Amino acid sequence: MSLDRMMEPDRKWMQKAFREAERAFDADEVPVGAVVVKDNQIIGRGHNMVEQLNDPTAHAEIIAITAACETLGEKFLTDCTLYVTLEPCPMCAGAIVHSRLDRLVFGAFDEKAGATSTLYNIVQDDRLNHQVEVVSGLDSERAGGILRDFFRQKRESARQE
Repeated sequence: MSLDRMMEPDRKWMQKAFREAERAFDADEVPVGAVVVKDNQIIGRGHNMVEQLNDPTAHAEIIAITAACETLGEKFLTDCTLYVTLEPCPMCAGAIVHSRLDRLVFGAFDEKAGATSTLYNIVQDDRLNHQVEVVSGLDSERAGGILRDFFRQKRESARQE
């Protein structure tokens, strides 16, 4: 089986994460989206809501993980995959480990706060009680593009004020 064919399910679910990122963009939030998948079904979804909730912990990953745990009625997300459009930060990487997700698939690398490969690799640190399989850079151009567009728009708006 070719690599492209193996990646088809991941691409399908990443499209759902992009829809969440677009919801964040439309709400004037940093456009990051996430979905948690188990048994070929979305059990949790989220997008950044930091501004809307005035909560620095309201990242897409945290919201999606919380929703997935609520759906399952459990605190652990074994046999689940988190798809997120941007590499998780240290806070979100910690939540990924603590929720015991099996896999993480992310889009754009985060050079300023990436904690699953770029600056740190919290989710695969063997000193912790759980490690996560990581697929990095899936549709990274699209993921980076939506972020660049958002911040370009922000800069242009600021200049006009």
